[in-house]
Amino acid sequence: MNQLTTISLKLHLYPTDKQSNLLEATMEQYRLACNLVSNYYFDHIFQPKQADLQKSLYHLIRNKFGLKAQMTQSVFKTVLARYKAVNNQISKKPYKYQDKNTGEWYKEKRDLTWLQKPIRFNRPQYDLVSVRDWSFVKPQLSINTIATREKVNYSAKGFEDYLKQGKLGTAKLVKSCGRYYLHVSCTLDNPKFNKTTLKHVVGIDRGLRFLATSFDEQGEVSFVSGKKILATRRKYKRLRQQLQSKGTKSAKRRLKAIGQRENRWMSDINHQVTKTLVDKYGTGTVFAIEDLTNVSFATEKVAKPRRYEQVSWSFYQLEQFLAYKAELIGSTVVKVDAHYTSQRCPKCGVIDKQARNHGTHEYHCKHCGYTSNDDRIGAMNIQLLGTNWVTNEEITFNQLRANQE
Repeated sequence: MNQLTTISLKLHLYPTDKQSNLLEATMEQYRLACNLVSNYYFDHIFQPKQADLQKSLYHLIRNKFGLKAQMTQSVFKTVLARYKAVNNQISKKPYKYQDKNTGEWYKEKRDLTWLQKPIRFNRPQYDLVSVRDWSFVKPQLSINTIATREKVNYSAKGFEDYLKQGKLGTAKLVKSCGRYYLHVSCTLDNPKFNKTTLKHVVGIDRGLRFLATSFDEQGEVSFVSGKKILATRRKYKRLRQQLQSKGTKSAKRRLKAIGQRENRWMSDINHQVTKTLVDKYGTGTVFAIEDLTNVSFATEKVAKPRRYEQVSWSFYQLEQFLAYKAELIGSTVVKVDAHYTSQRCPKCGVIDKQARNHGTHEYHCKHCGYTSNDDRIGAMNIQLLGTNWVTNEEITFNQLRANQE
């Protein structure tokens, strides 16, 4: 039995000067049209549907911005999709407030009505429908613009196999660092994970001293050191501090560029780590990771100069990369209970907070005498919970803790 997985392919475009001007003009007009629709949607209290927007704004957008019919329809879809995404984000983060009389804390679920102003589309962009707005005309890409349809040179380094195997859909044209890219959605038909073909159960502990520590059913452990990563992050932090102290316009532009470069570097590291894990274990693997939802790091216990590094690495992105890479080869990622994974002895099962020495990064069980690296202990316990998931034994360490007490 197979499953469908959608990924985004990044194609690098090489337009001529004339084509660059056309692409730039199309993206800018598309952006302005999105802002007009966003204002209208906000003013009408988020009620209009796509058919309503089309009825009210279709001819206005075509006449004012010179967009073609399909481009105009795409504008409506882009705006509605952005509001839907924002609504999902803010609904997951309820507003917290404290009653002044009782001192009790309350949560109030939020929705789009909490927005104080319309969503703005600041970066030029352009969403293209497959065939109507873009297509392959070997060896080039055919892209529709507000003037003519242009054949543009491109490269798809690293995505060649996906272009042959997958079903291509909507694309997004973006400009980054003076270069043009076409992000194409690609749907792949992959083998679905089946417990009957299980080969490996791997526990992965995420952290900063070691970005990822893995432990499998054979007892093999591997570490991805975070030492160089922390050094690089501190370098970026010092650069930002220097630029922030200047406060000039050029410093702010440089500050933005550095932030974007750091984000790309972080993404690259997460891609490398997850690709290494998936390539190593292959098809039929269960990758068990901690469910870090609503888990916050105790930054007050961390030295102030290191607090930035402690809370700002994108562990969620690493999780997403691992999940989709595992799906592509017929493996899966499961989230397990994060409680006590660094406090439980994997040999005798005793949970003891004092057994872990943060200074030496060692775990020493006073009950059975077992000693090991604390990151390895975490990966071993996560691997055990992954094994429980495979055997349908939904046992958490919270339950074990309750039984001990």
